Amino acid sequence: MASGVELIQVTAKNLDEEGFFCYMSKRKAPGYAQKRDWLTERFAEGMKLTMAHENGGRTVGFIEYIPGEHAWRAVHAPGYLVIHCLWVVGKGKGKGYGSLLLQSCLDEARAGNHSGVVMLASDGVWLAKKELFLKHGFEEITQAAPSFRLLAKRFGKAPLPSFPLDWEARAARFGAGLTVIRTSQCPYIEDAAKLAMDWAAAKGIPSRELAFHSAKEVQERSPSPYGIFGIVLDGRLLSYHYLLAKDFEQRLS
Repeated sequence: MASGVELIQVTAKNLDEEGFFCYMSKRKAPGYAQKRDWLTERFAEGMKLTMAHENGGRTVGFIEYIPGEHAWRAVHAPGYLVIHCLWVVGKGKGKGYGSLLLQSCLDEARAGNHSGVVMLASDGVWLAKKELFLKHGFEEITQAAPSFRLLAKRFGKAPLPSFPLDWEARAARFGAGLTVIRTSQCPYIEDAAKLAMDWAAAKGIPSRELAFHSAKEVQERSPSPYGIFGIVLDGRLLSYHYLLAKDFEQRLS
């Protein structure tokens, strides 16, 4: 283990004490409460959340992963563990903590006789870049627009994970106007959804929020691999992450 860091397993029993890293200063915010309730349900499905504590206290990163059958990503990865998030911040960067967290997931996958580990990476925001995973023996399986990369480290000869092939058709099903697709997986989604809805209201565009309540919905209906959030305008995916008003204008110019 890297010097000066301790890995803490978060469970339903210590969740209120440990939190889940994001929104630690906003425990009364709707996004925090939604994520807490979501995690409590996911623990029963095999979700694992591991925090990296530096120097006996300060949390500098975390990893969240779950069996592929229950993954809140639009990927087909039965038998694998799917990483939702791997994040190291601030002064914790550059010390090997990301590798340490990733290795803890790989070790559990091997111990549990899983087929391997899957990660959705992106050159954009809200997802990790691919470089760390490639260093640990992952391979890039396929890509999806705008910048998604499906990465996997496979043990043995299990079938490779895959993306759906009907992204445009999925987006088209949401029809005219603006649709904000949301879940409770990330506490930032609450604010991101509000920004999108406020922009639509200011422009006089009909809008609605649509919540996905299960991994099955995400895997079968999401218009992007990210799954847990999306902004669709007139049947076309506009973004998988939050947009400010100026960002909307730039994308539509």
